[in-house]
Amino acid sequence: MLLEFTTKNFKSFVEETKFSMKKAAKQSGLDYSLLKEKVKNKSIVGLCSSVIYGPNASGKTNIIGAMDVFRAIVLRGNIRNSEEKTSPNKAADALELIPNSKLTSPMPVDFSVEFVEYGTLVKYSISLDLGLFLEEDHQRRVLDEELFVNGELVFRRGKELIIDNLKVLKKYLPEEKELNLKNANEIAQNSLNDEELFLTNGFRLIYSQAFVRMVIDWFTNKFMIIYRSDSMQLIKRFADPKKKTMYVEATTDKAAKLFGINSNAIGYVVKDDESEARLCSLIDNIKLNNKTAIDAEIFESYGTIRFINIFPLVIRAMKIGGTLVVDEFDASIHPIALMSIINIFHNDDINKNHAQLIFNTHNPIFLNSNLFRRDEIKFVERNDNHCSTLYSLSDFGTSGEKGVRKHEDYMKNYFINQYGAIMDIDFTPIFKEILEL
Repeated sequence: MLLEFTTKNFKSFVEETKFSMKKAAKQSGLDYSLLKEKVKNKSIVGLCSSVIYGPNASGKTNIIGAMDVFRAIVLRGNIRNSEEKTSPNKAADALELIPNSKLTSPMPVDFSVEFVEYGTLVKYSISLDLGLFLEEDHQRRVLDEELFVNGELVFRRGKELIIDNLKVLKKYLPEEKELNLKNANEIAQNSLNDEELFLTNGFRLIYSQAFVRMVIDWFTNKFMIIYRSDSMQLIKRFADPKKKTMYVEATTDKAAKLFGINSNAIGYVVKDDESEARLCSLIDNIKLNNKTAIDAEIFESYGTIRFINIFPLVIRAMKIGGTLVVDEFDASIHPIALMSIINIFHNDDINKNHAQLIFNTHNPIFLNSNLFRRDEIKFVERNDNHCSTLYSLSDFGTSGEKGVRKHEDYMKNYFINQYGAIMDIDFTPIFKEILEL
């Protein structure tokens, strides 16, 4: 369960920016959309969903991009560029694209994440020297790195390496490590590399492979970030596929029929000359008196294809308790279908594994006090210096001139610019000039 993500000097987010999935103080209503985890004897309360609003170019995608980059760095274990292009997020592979382009002197890039997994509260932070924007040949360094577990400092890497409370990792540590702690600390200090993360390298090899494996598993499988979902393709791979055969996933096909697909079924086909499955529609071929599989892009709408691509990820998040973060989740999909998915995340009887949904949107229909809590609604706006700010509807409080009361018309207030993060756009002067009016 994600509790908080923090970044600094990531593209338009120059100042420290916290994306919180923690329950805000003095909030009431929609208590069924809260997730509760036990860490020792303490109850941790998180949000099961969050929606992000803001005008175009405000930085909504950048906050999701920052999560994606941090995830990529942790899984690589270093801050070198990646030659393997596995994401439409180019900054995940080429880190010189990260620093704010307006800066004239280098400023550290910071990332931090706090989450609960298997009853363990983990907070991991890194501070990086990546140079200036587009400075590809800069000598990169990990400036600081910290790991807290259940609120206790495990290690801090700065000018020197401090190994602190390893007892908090007792269930993840081999017993013999306690006997060789002095030697282990010396080896750890000598193992540091400026471009490599200590957590996934030295700490994993010297202290606890089991703990780092748990962290890596969370980043790999449960921190499910879909950046630029318009280019997303969900590919099915089979260990021993039967060529020229149709694979119909029953659950997805059933959901697609509710969504309103045009074909008899929709599924995945592996052809002789291809190693990967392609999304296809299975339709009646009247002339040949059989069923024919054709590319879904030919027969189905773009919205249908996006739904079919996304729906299995929703199922996966529900099954494993993942945090699904999607850029433009609602693009080309009807709001009623999206509301049904959101309500699934809010349903305590279904969402027993504490799955979370985070997405950005331009659709004001989700600005509804019966659908989202105030602390679940986020806004992003960019100032004249092209710097983005992230804040929550709950930050306005409940009293005073700008206070937000329960059951207010959030959509109406947003459009009259009561919450900010909206832009007044008038193209009339451009057309008057073009048409010489």
